[in-house]
Amino acid sequence: MTTDAGAPVLTIDELAARAGVTVRTVRFYGTKGLLPPPVIGPRRVGHYGREHLARLALIEELQQQGMTLAAIERYLQQLPPDLDAHDLAIHRAVVASWAPDAVETVPRTELERRAGRALGDDDVERLAAMGVVEAAEGGYRVDLGLLRLGAGLLDVPLSQEAILAARNVLIEHSRAAAHELSQLFRGEVSERAERDVKSVKSLSAHMQPLVVQALLTTFQRSLREELRGWLGGVQKDG
Repeated sequence: MTTDAGAPVLTIDELAARAGVTVRTVRFYGTKGLLPPPVIGPRRVGHYGREHLARLALIEELQQQGMTLAAIERYLQQLPPDLDAHDLAIHRAVVASWAPDAVETVPRTELERRAGRALGDDDVERLAAMGVVEAAEGGYRVDLGLLRLGAGLLDVPLSQEAILAARNVLIEHSRAAAHELSQLFRGEVSERAERDVKSVKSLSAHMQPLVVQALLTTFQRSLREELRGWLGGVQKDG
């Protein structure tokens, strides 16, 4: 694997620090085939990039879901070999969407460990504005399902106002889509099944993964088309 242009080139120590794991863990994952080998640079030093960080984040998410190392190995083996950091992040988002709500109160050091990075006061303020953390007695109440997402947004070159506006757009439209889909499915459920809680729960369990995958896929494609059109217009203007 080669590092992308502009991607961070990290030593194994830097990669471990960014991912919130030990160097020994990184090496172990490498020997198990869970991580691609590093790019060997001058003086035979191994360099790691965004794909390694994204894969470590995905492994951590799978562990949070209670998967064994053997199960994680099988999961990763089924993924296409040429996935980039963006694709891996999408997979991690899908996995994280099944995690139960997890809000904990943690000290600052643990907050940084869970985020996988050092956090300045400005970073914590931005995370609080995004609804990811809030000050509490003994540290911070943090939504663990949103923490990695929020930490990633800290590096996005957008103003806090733009990020919050985007968050509101996503919440508004996702709620509207969930409501309309719920109404649609409700109309398909017979009166007998509607009174049968187990039948309704069974329908939800079968449909939810399909709906989430469909939403992610259609949104990803639509966003790519919008960005392609926007960048094409910028290039023409230039």
